[in-house]
This record gives sequence, C-alpha cells and structure tokens, in this order.
Amino acid sequence: MAGLGYKVFTAGEVLTAANVNGYLMEQSVMVFAGTAARSSAIGTPSAGMVSYLSDQAKLQVYGTAWADVSSPGDITEVTAGTGLTGGGSSGAVTLNVNYAGLNSPVGTVTAAYTAVAADNNELLVAGGTTAYTITVPDVLSIGGRLDIVRDSSGTVTIAAGTGITDWAGAGTAGTAVTFKMDQRYNAATVFKTGAGAYRIVGKIVV
Repeated sequence: MAGLGYKVFTAGEVLTAANVNGYLMEQSVMVFAGTAARSSAIGTPSAGMVSYLSDQAKLQVYGTAWADVSSPGDITEVTAGTGLTGGGSSGAVTLNVNYAGLNSPVGTVTAAYTAVAADNNELLVAGGTTAYTITVPDVLSIGGRLDIVRDSSGTVTIAAGTGITDWAGAGTAGTAVTFKMDQRYNAATVFKTGAGAYRIVGKIVV
C-alpha cells in the first residue's frame, strides 16, 4: 500500500489501522539494522518510502528500487587554476580551457613587435630578414614567460617596454639595456619574476 499523503486529523476521529499505516508508518523514516531486516519487514515497498540503514549510515528512498538519498558535499567553491577559466561558488559551475594560458605558437613576426597579454606563456617565432626589435612591456603574469626563437636572418633585439622597473639578463641590468639574439636559430625566454621584474635567459648578447 502506498503512502496516503497528508491528512489533518480532527478531535475524536477514529484512528484506523489504515490511517496509521498510510499516513504515519509508510511516510516516516523507518530505521533498520540493514537491508536484510528491511526486506524482512517490508515485503512489497511502495514509491516514496524512506528508510535509514544503521549498518551503512545511509538514508534511502524507494522509487522502483531502494536508492541512496543524495547528501550535501563539502565543496564550497570551484576555482579555475592554470589554463582554465570559469568556476564559481554556487549553482551549476563550468570550467573551460583557457588556450591563452597554454603553450602554443602565436605565429611568426617579421618586423618590430610589442608583446601583449595574450602572449603570456606563448612561443613567438621571429622570422624577419632584417634587424628589428621585440619589445616586452609589463604584460606577463608573475611566473609567466615569453619564448622567442630567431628563425631567420634578421638580428632580433629584445627591449623592456612600459611598466617594467627591473630588467636584467646576461650579467647586465637596467631597463635601458637591450639584448640581442645575434645568430640564427638562437632562442631566449623572458620571465616575469615579480611585480615589474623581468629576467631574460638564453643565447643572447648585450
């Protein structure tokens, strides 16, 4: 017999066995030692019955079969880490891959170029045939990098741009100092090590 739903009892009303079973027993949280005790007590469960299994510390509800009742987890927030965007602290939460945060070529430059925030953790291929400068302003994240490969005959100069206050490499420091990749196929990496601080490593000369 399925639960009968909700009923307001009136004073003096006869409380029948059907009322007790339909409004009380079959709509209560019934406690059993385990599944065997429950099966023995309830030969034919009906949809909506709720039981607690002491041996498993589980609350279950019957639909077409006994199933665990979902309990709240302890996750309070999902934070997007490196290479991800999205997250949240409520509702449906989505994480997306942030391709701008992953290493992948940004293309080839053949003339003067100024780095942008999208170049953070990217590879820049320098393919010009005449000398030119790649300027790096304060656009990288702390711990971020910009890899530069000289892939052609033009000498590539790396210079500090707007916002950089600490610029050093090849044993030399100063925001006015520039570094050259003077041979084809040389490579250099510009790292941001702190607020406004950048270091250049690789096959470079002053």
